[in-house]
Amino acid sequence: MTHEGSVSRARILRRALTPPEARLWVHLRRRALGGLKFRRQHPAGVYVLDFYCAEAMLAVEVDGESHEGRGEHDARRTRWLATQGIAVIRVSAE
Repeated sequence: MTHEGSVSRARILRRALTPPEARLWVHLRRRALGGLKFRRQHPAGVYVLDFYCAEAMLAVEVDGESHEGRGEHDARRTRWLATQGIAVIRVSAE
């Protein structure tokens, strides 16, 4: 996928947050996490991050059913993000 493809995909995903993502977004959009400003479904290279704070260079990923069996893919993605200086926090959708 190209960067342009990830931008288009991010736009689509912003309109279709999963219920756990929507619950977390209620808090993140109000700067409830240390006053930090987060973006939802933010493109980073060929990936789309669930939530991203540019100031802290921090991604918050909600791992639900769609992540089952994708451990290696998620690990590769996390390693790539680390090369970009982006830390990742993974939270369970439960």
